[in-house]
Amino acid sequence: MNRSIVGVIAATHLATFGIGYSLAPRELLDEEVKNSGYFTVDTTKILSATVASLREENKLLVYSYKGTATVTASRKALWFLHGRQKIIVPAVVNYTMDLSELSLTDVRYEDSSKMVTVKLPRLTIGDIAFHPEEATTINGGLLTFSEGQAEDLRKLNYASARRAMIKQAQQEGFVKIAKQRAIANVENYFTIPLRLAGLPDVRVVATFD
Repeated sequence: MNRSIVGVIAATHLATFGIGYSLAPRELLDEEVKNSGYFTVDTTKILSATVASLREENKLLVYSYKGTATVTASRKALWFLHGRQKIIVPAVVNYTMDLSELSLTDVRYEDSSKMVTVKLPRLTIGDIAFHPEEATTINGGLLTFSEGQAEDLRKLNYASARRAMIKQAQQEGFVKIAKQRAIANVENYFTIPLRLAGLPDVRVVATFD
Protein backbone atom coordinates (compact mmCIF):
# COMPACT_ATOMS: atom_id res chain seq x y z
CA MET A 1 0.00 0.00 0.00
CA ASN A 2 1.13 3.53 -0.76
CA ARG A 3 2.93 4.95 2.29
CA SER A 4 1.17 8.29 1.98
CA ILE A 5 -2.18 6.52 2.37
CA VAL A 6 -1.03 4.70 5.50
CA GLY A 7 0.21 8.04 6.85
CA VAL A 8 -3.21 9.60 6.34
CA ILE A 9 -4.84 6.68 8.11
CA ALA A 10 -2.45 7.08 11.03
CA ALA A 11 -3.25 10.77 11.30
CA THR A 12 -6.95 10.03 11.25
CA HIS A 13 -6.65 7.62 14.14
CA LEU A 14 -4.54 10.08 16.11
CA ALA A 15 -7.36 12.59 15.87
CA THR A 16 -10.19 10.15 16.40
CA PHE A 17 -8.87 7.79 19.03
CA GLY A 18 -6.00 9.71 20.61
CA ILE A 19 -3.41 7.12 19.61
CA GLY A 20 -1.22 6.61 16.56
CA TYR A 21 -0.86 3.84 14.08
CA SER A 22 2.74 3.62 15.23
CA LEU A 23 1.52 2.40 18.64
CA ALA A 24 -0.32 -0.58 17.18
CA PRO A 25 1.39 -4.00 17.21
CA ARG A 26 1.45 -4.05 13.44
CA GLU A 27 3.62 -7.12 12.92
CA LEU A 28 1.37 -9.30 15.07
CA LEU A 29 -1.85 -7.95 13.59
CA ASP A 30 -0.65 -8.09 9.99
CA GLU A 31 0.48 -11.67 10.46
CA GLU A 32 -2.87 -12.57 11.96
CA VAL A 33 -4.67 -11.02 9.02
CA LYS A 34 -2.59 -12.88 6.46
CA ASN A 35 -3.00 -16.22 8.20
CA SER A 36 -6.78 -15.83 8.48
CA GLY A 37 -7.17 -15.31 4.77
CA TYR A 38 -10.10 -12.95 5.22
CA PHE A 39 -8.63 -9.80 3.72
CA THR A 40 -7.06 -8.81 0.47
CA VAL A 41 -3.69 -7.05 0.41
CA ASP A 42 -5.45 -3.72 -0.26
CA THR A 43 -7.37 -3.82 3.04
CA THR A 44 -4.88 -5.53 5.35
CA LYS A 45 -3.20 -2.54 6.93
CA ILE A 46 -6.34 -0.41 6.96
CA LEU A 47 -8.44 -2.92 8.87
CA SER A 48 -5.66 -4.05 11.19
CA ALA A 49 -4.86 -0.43 12.10
CA THR A 50 -8.54 0.26 12.77
CA VAL A 51 -8.92 -2.80 14.99
CA ALA A 52 -5.74 -1.88 16.89
CA SER A 53 -6.98 1.66 17.45
CA LEU A 54 -10.38 0.50 18.66
CA ARG A 55 -8.78 -2.01 21.04
CA GLU A 56 -6.63 0.75 22.50
CA GLU A 57 -9.75 2.85 22.99
CA ASN A 58 -10.85 0.20 25.51
CA LYS A 59 -14.36 1.01 26.73
CA LEU A 60 -16.44 3.02 24.30
CA LEU A 61 -19.33 5.07 25.65
CA VAL A 62 -22.13 4.59 23.12
CA TYR A 63 -25.20 6.00 24.88
CA SER A 64 -26.26 7.69 28.13
CA TYR A 65 -29.75 7.45 29.59
CA LYS A 66 -30.96 9.93 32.19
CA GLY A 67 -33.85 8.89 34.37
CA THR A 68 -35.27 9.28 37.86
CA ALA A 69 -35.61 6.73 40.64
CA THR A 70 -38.29 7.10 43.30
CA VAL A 71 -37.76 4.78 46.28
CA THR A 72 -38.82 4.52 49.90
CA ALA A 73 -37.10 2.84 52.85
CA SER A 74 -38.52 2.28 56.30
CA ARG A 75 -37.35 0.88 59.59
CA LYS A 76 -39.18 -0.16 62.75
CA ALA A 77 -37.46 -0.39 66.15
CA LEU A 78 -40.39 -1.01 68.49
CA TRP A 79 -44.05 -1.41 67.74
CA PHE A 80 -44.59 2.32 68.29
CA LEU A 81 -41.38 3.61 66.62
CA HIS A 82 -41.34 3.74 62.86
CA GLY A 83 -39.05 5.69 60.49
CA ARG A 84 -39.62 6.32 56.81
CA GLN A 85 -37.66 8.09 54.08
CA LYS A 86 -38.59 8.73 50.46
CA ILE A 87 -36.00 9.78 47.87
CA ILE A 88 -36.57 11.04 44.34
CA VAL A 89 -33.18 11.19 42.65
CA PRO A 90 -32.10 11.67 39.01
CA ALA A 91 -29.29 9.53 37.63
CA VAL A 92 -27.40 8.84 34.43
CA VAL A 93 -26.77 5.30 33.20
CA ASN A 94 -24.00 4.78 30.65
CA TYR A 95 -24.00 1.99 28.07
CA THR A 96 -20.48 0.95 27.13
CA MET A 97 -18.77 -1.55 24.86
CA ASP A 98 -15.42 -3.10 25.78
CA LEU A 99 -13.46 -2.75 22.56
CA SER A 100 -10.47 -4.60 24.01
CA GLU A 101 -12.57 -7.71 23.33
CA LEU A 102 -12.62 -6.93 19.60
CA SER A 103 -10.18 -8.94 17.50
CA LEU A 104 -9.49 -9.56 13.84
CA THR A 105 -11.45 -12.80 14.01
CA ASP A 106 -14.53 -10.60 14.50
CA VAL A 107 -13.84 -8.69 11.27
CA ARG A 108 -14.33 -10.20 7.81
CA TYR A 109 -13.93 -8.76 4.33
CA GLU A 110 -15.66 -10.22 1.30
CA ASP A 111 -14.05 -8.94 -1.88
CA SER A 112 -16.89 -10.15 -4.10
CA SER A 113 -19.49 -8.05 -2.28
CA LYS A 114 -17.06 -5.31 -1.21
CA MET A 115 -18.33 -5.60 2.35
CA VAL A 116 -16.65 -5.57 5.76
CA THR A 117 -18.64 -7.23 8.54
CA VAL A 118 -17.81 -6.56 12.18
CA LYS A 119 -19.15 -8.66 15.06
CA LEU A 120 -19.42 -6.36 18.06
CA PRO A 121 -18.74 -7.18 21.73
CA ARG A 122 -21.78 -7.16 23.99
CA LEU A 123 -23.07 -3.97 25.53
CA THR A 124 -22.69 -3.43 29.25
CA ILE A 125 -24.22 -0.98 31.71
CA GLY A 126 -21.52 1.13 33.30
CA ASP A 127 -21.47 2.97 36.61
CA ILE A 128 -24.65 4.78 37.57
CA ALA A 129 -24.04 8.45 38.31
CA PHE A 130 -26.56 9.82 40.79
CA HIS A 131 -27.17 13.54 41.21
CA PRO A 132 -27.89 13.86 44.94
CA GLU A 133 -27.75 17.66 44.73
CA GLU A 134 -30.93 17.46 42.62
CA ALA A 135 -32.61 14.84 44.81
CA THR A 136 -35.73 15.35 46.90
CA THR A 137 -35.65 13.66 50.31
CA ILE A 138 -38.73 13.33 52.50
CA ASN A 139 -38.21 12.04 56.04
CA GLY A 140 -41.05 10.94 58.28
CA GLY A 141 -41.56 9.06 61.52
CA LEU A 142 -39.96 9.10 64.94
CA LEU A 143 -36.80 7.25 64.01
CA THR A 144 -35.81 9.82 61.42
CA PHE A 145 -35.39 12.45 64.10
CA SER A 146 -31.94 10.90 64.53
CA GLU A 147 -29.36 12.00 61.93
CA GLY A 148 -27.68 8.60 62.04
CA GLN A 149 -30.94 6.79 61.47
CA ALA A 150 -31.77 9.08 58.56
CA GLU A 151 -28.37 8.29 57.03
CA ASP A 152 -29.01 4.55 57.36
CA LEU A 153 -32.30 4.97 55.52
CA ARG A 154 -30.53 7.04 52.87
CA LYS A 155 -28.05 4.21 52.21
CA LEU A 156 -30.89 1.72 51.87
CA ASN A 157 -32.68 4.05 49.47
CA TYR A 158 -29.68 4.58 47.22
CA ALA A 159 -29.10 0.83 47.00
CA SER A 160 -32.74 0.48 45.91
CA ALA A 161 -32.38 3.43 43.54
CA ARG A 162 -29.43 1.77 41.85
CA ARG A 163 -31.46 -1.41 41.24
CA ALA A 164 -34.34 0.69 39.93
CA MET A 165 -32.12 2.53 37.46
CA ILE A 166 -30.58 -0.72 36.19
CA LYS A 167 -34.08 -2.10 35.64
CA GLN A 168 -35.03 1.03 33.69
CA ALA A 169 -31.86 0.86 31.59
CA GLN A 170 -32.55 -2.77 30.68
CA GLN A 171 -35.84 -1.90 29.02
CA GLU A 172 -35.95 -3.00 25.38
CA GLY A 173 -36.36 0.50 23.97
CA PHE A 174 -33.28 1.93 25.65
CA VAL A 175 -31.15 -1.11 24.80
CA LYS A 176 -32.23 -0.83 21.16
CA ILE A 177 -31.15 2.82 21.03
CA ALA A 178 -27.80 1.99 22.64
CA LYS A 179 -27.16 -0.79 20.11
CA GLN A 180 -28.03 1.48 17.20
CA ARG A 181 -25.56 4.09 18.48
CA ALA A 182 -22.85 1.44 18.94
CA ILE A 183 -23.36 0.09 15.41
CA ALA A 184 -23.25 3.56 13.88
CA ASN A 185 -20.08 4.50 15.79
CA VAL A 186 -18.13 1.40 14.84
CA GLU A 187 -19.26 1.46 11.22
CA ASN A 188 -18.07 5.05 11.02
CA TYR A 189 -14.69 4.19 12.59
CA PHE A 190 -14.07 1.58 9.88
CA THR A 191 -15.57 3.55 6.99
CA ILE A 192 -13.47 6.72 7.37
CA PRO A 193 -10.02 5.13 6.82
CA LEU A 194 -11.39 3.02 3.96
CA ARG A 195 -12.65 6.17 2.25
CA LEU A 196 -9.33 7.95 2.82
CA ALA A 197 -7.54 4.98 1.27
CA GLY A 198 -9.59 5.35 -1.90
CA LEU A 199 -12.03 2.50 -1.25
CA PRO A 200 -15.39 4.31 -1.25
CA ASP A 201 -17.24 1.28 -2.60
CA VAL A 202 -16.47 -0.89 0.45
CA ARG A 203 -19.48 -1.09 2.78
CA VAL A 204 -19.15 -1.71 6.55
CA VAL A 205 -21.84 -3.58 8.47
CA ALA A 206 -21.55 -4.00 12.25
CA THR A 207 -23.82 -6.42 14.11
CA PHE A 208 -24.39 -7.92 17.56
CA ASP A 209 -24.84 -11.64 18.05
